[in-house]
Amino acid sequence: MKIYVLNIGRTIEPYLKEGLSLYEKRIVRYVPFEMIYLREPRGSRNLPEKILKEQEGKVILSALEQIDHPVLLDERGRQLSSSGFSDYLQEAMNRGIKNMGFIIGGPYGFSGEVYRMVPDRISLSGMTFPHQLVRLLFLEQLYRGFTIIRREPYHHS
Repeated sequence: MKIYVLNIGRTIEPYLKEGLSLYEKRIVRYVPFEMIYLREPRGSRNLPEKILKEQEGKVILSALEQIDHPVLLDERGRQLSSSGFSDYLQEAMNRGIKNMGFIIGGPYGFSGEVYRMVPDRISLSGMTFPHQLVRLLFLEQLYRGFTIIRREPYHHS
């Protein structure tokens, strides 16, 4: 199984870039992995929230053609423990999913069209985080999930 993480826009903060790089190097030891940075809509800083989400949604949906199983990282999704998330990953591999894509939206979340097209949703927390920080938090959990599957000593329960 190959895992993609789709993101709207680039990561700006150097400390986040460093952390992402660290976890990307760790994750590829377990599965093929790719971070995809989708272009933000032009003039995104000046667009009303609804229009911005719709334009980002079009970009997201156009990027999903290579993904068998897309998953939104969304505050209203299912909350899983780290062990529960590792079970989720293992089940996806057991089902033969070839390309799984986790989607991190922009600062306002996803458009209605994206919600209609992608029914599988996972929440990292009931708390709200900046979308660029979510990238790092998610990669850490992805790495943790694979160490749990392999019964490596990283995770302590």
